Formats: sequence, C-alpha cells, structure tokens
Amino acid sequence: MTLDGKTMFISGASRGIGLAIAVRAARDGANVALVAKTAEPHPRLEGTIYTAAEQIEAAGGAALPIVGDIRDEAAVEMAVTQAVERFGGIDIVVNNASAINLARTEQLEVKGFDLMHQINVRGSFVLTKACLPHLRHAANPHILTLSPPLTLDRKWLGGHIAYTLAKYGMSLLALGWAEELREAGIASNALWPRTLVATAAVQNLLGGDEAMRRSRRPEIYADSAYEILTRDSRACTGNTFLCEDVLIETGLTDLSRYDLVEGAELSVDLYVDDVNPPAPAAD
Repeated sequence: MTLDGKTMFISGASRGIGLAIAVRAARDGANVALVAKTAEPHPRLEGTIYTAAEQIEAAGGAALPIVGDIRDEAAVEMAVTQAVERFGGIDIVVNNASAINLARTEQLEVKGFDLMHQINVRGSFVLTKACLPHLRHAANPHILTLSPPLTLDRKWLGGHIAYTLAKYGMSLLALGWAEELREAGIASNALWPRTLVATAAVQNLLGGDEAMRRSRRPEIYADSAYEILTRDSRACTGNTFLCEDVLIETGLTDLSRYDLVEGAELSVDLYVDDVNPPAPAAD
C-alpha cells in the first residue's frame, strides 16, 4: 500500500517533524493540507507554511497551505472544508501541532498551562472531530497523534507536570479514538521517538547544539509514520508506537542513517527509558 492519491491533513507542519512526515507522504504523490500559524519568517524558527508547501510539491505531492490556529474551532472547520473542496476527501489526520514548556509548577504561569492544553489536547480533539465525517468515507483511514507511551512513573510528572499532562492527554485521545472508531475501521495510533529528534524545540529548549548533536533527524519520525499509515487500518490501531521499534519491525537493523552526527552518543527522549529497543524474546 502507498499514499498515492491519499489526502493527509496535518497540523503544525511548517518545519521539523511535521514537515518531514508531509514530505514523505508527498513522495508517494499524496495530497497534503497543512494548517499552521507561521505565515511570516520567524527569527528563531526556520520556514513558514508556504515554504513547507513548496517542499511538499517539490517532493511530488499537492499542497494546500492554510494559515490558522487549531485552538479556533471555526477556523479548523473552515480549513477542513477547504481541504475537502480541493482534494475530494480526507484519508489521514496527523495531530502534530504541540506546545512545550518544561517549567515546574511554581515557575509556570497559568497561561502557559492553558496554552499547552489548548494546543496539544484541545487542538487535537478539534481537528480530529472536524475530519471524522470525511474519514468515515475513506478506504483506509488513519489518525496518527504524535505523543508518548503512557507510564505512571512519577519521574515524568515531577519535573514538568503540566507538559506531561498535555502530552499524555494526546495519547489518551489516540487510544480512546481507537476504541470509539474501531467498528468504523478508522485506525488511531500514537507515535513517539526513543531518542531526541533534531527540531527547533530541542535546539531552543532542550540543550542547544549539544542536544542537537545527540539527536536523530526528523526523517526517522517520517519513515516510521509512513510505515504505520500504509498499514491496514482495521488491523493496526490502538498502539503507542516508538519510531525505532516500528522501523526494526520492518527488518531495518541499522538506524545510524538517521543520526544527525555520525558516531555521536544519542540522548533518550522524554517518557522513554532506553535508546535501544529491547531484544526479541528467545524462542
């Protein structure tokens, strides 16, 4: 199965992981509707929604860039209508847009708490809800939410409880939709990396150049997302996948092609305990 002729609606894909996922789909000839806020260049953030659209089309896809805020229900519904009018339907929803603030309780302003929940949780809910009537008519519909596996290990709560709640909320939505939409044949999965991925958030918030050096390229997220989105939606649903594990399942044994710096020691991402996938159980 490929994504040729499929229509993906993705949030926050002006750069980084979201753009990499969109470009990977475009290489098959997919249509990509992308909604994001970055219409003008930003001094600390590379690219805009329009430069992203150019890259999608250069890769072989058709792009529909829509400037919008996924916190705005009416704007999201209008964006979905535009995508359906342009491409005839929606086959895939990717909940990529996310806000991050790792401050502790006393240091985090309430408006920062609200922002993360409005974008990460509410935004994912609003976008998916708006797309659902169209996913019901798709041949192999998928919802993919970029959020972590769920664990109640308190170390993930103590340092940045507000961010953890917002990301876990996305994962709970992903698992909830898998059950709610199972009979309709609409897949819903979450996807997260084992290692840091080289993005603006890592550069600006998680350690600068040293953290980037110990990261993998966004293509690891894109290739694992592609693998999930080309699976049978009735058979592949209700999972909190890790990127590396998905690729190893396909038979890929050497993941070093994704390392940003050859030979660098990789840093484990949040909500994950080990860079290396567990060894398969012995027969």
